[in-house]
Amino acid sequence: MKIDYLQALKRVTDARGTWILHGQEPLLEQNLLDAFRQSWQVQETERQRYDISSVSDWKHVFNALNSLSLFSQHLAVEVHGNIKPDAGALKQLKNYIQHNESNLLLVVMPKQDSSSLKSAFFQVVEANGVVVPLVTNYPKERQQILSIEAEKLGIQLDQEAWQWLMQHHEHNLLAAKNSLMRVSDTFPEQRLILTEHLYACLQDQSRYSTYDLSDALLAGNLAQSIRIFQYLLASGEPMSLILWTISREMRLLMQLFEQPQNALQLGIWKTKISSYQQALRRLNPRQFLTWPGLLLHIDAAIKGMSEENAEHLCQQAIAELCGVSLFEYSA
Repeated sequence: MKIDYLQALKRVTDARGTWILHGQEPLLEQNLLDAFRQSWQVQETERQRYDISSVSDWKHVFNALNSLSLFSQHLAVEVHGNIKPDAGALKQLKNYIQHNESNLLLVVMPKQDSSSLKSAFFQVVEANGVVVPLVTNYPKERQQILSIEAEKLGIQLDQEAWQWLMQHHEHNLLAAKNSLMRVSDTFPEQRLILTEHLYACLQDQSRYSTYDLSDALLAGNLAQSIRIFQYLLASGEPMSLILWTISREMRLLMQLFEQPQNALQLGIWKTKISSYQQALRRLNPRQFLTWPGLLLHIDAAIKGMSEENAEHLCQQAIAELCGVSLFEYSA
C-alpha cells in the first residue's frame, strides 16, 4: 500500500515486512528514520545498515535477513541507495515477503521518476508492503508537518506568522524547522510566536537569501538578481541550492503557462500568483523550450560532469528568467 508521511509516523512501531521511503524532503526522511530507530531501540530490535552501490550488494541484504542473530528475535535492515534489485534479488525479496513474520526491510531512496515507480520492485513492495513518498504537495500539508515540529519545541505560531514563515522558506521544510528552533532559542519565554518575533530573529541571518533571488527573478530585475546571486556565492551558499531555486521558478512558470487556472494546486502562494502572472506576460513562451536543457547543463557543470562554467550558466539562466537572452542556447 501507499501511505503519506503522517500516516507512516503512526505505523512505525508495528512496521514489519518491507517499506520503501523515497523523496527529496530531508526533514521528512530524517524524522521517519529517527522514529524507526527509537522504536527499534525500545523493542530491542537488532539494526543493520547497508549502502547499495551496485546490484550485487543486495545479496548482503538478503543474507542478513535470512541469518538472524542468536542474541535478538527481531531484525531491522536499513538500506540506502538508488539501485533497485535485479531479477535474482527480486525473487529473494518475494521469498522474504512470503516467509517473514517479524523482521523489517526498510529501503531509503531519493526521489523516483514515474518509470521507476512502475518498476517491478516498487510494484511488489506496494502490493505486499508499504511505500511512503516523502513529498508535500500543498501549503496546508507543509504547515501541518511544521506544526508538529513547533509542538515539539513548545511553541505555537499565529496564522500570520505561519504565512510569513512559509513564504520566507518557500518549500524548504528543513530550513523552516531550523528557523522554528532559532526563534524558540531566541525567545525562550515566548510560547505564542508572532510575525515580529520571526522577523526580528531571522532578518539578520544574511543580507540576501534564495528567497530574495526568487523575488528578483519574478520581478524581471536582472541587475538585482545578479547582485543577489553574486552575494550568495560569496557568502558560501551551495551552488546546488541556487540551482534548485532557479529550477523551481522555471518549472512553476512553465507549469502555470500550461495550467493558468491551477496556480494554487501547483504550489504557488496566493500572495505570489500575481508576480508569476506578470512574469509570464513579460516572457516569450518560446524561451521555455530551452530551459530544461539549460538546467541539465548547469547540473552537470556543478557535479563536475562537464567542463562548462556553472557560474556562467547560472547567470545565463537568471537572465532568461528576467526575459533577457545572453546568447542562443540549445540543449
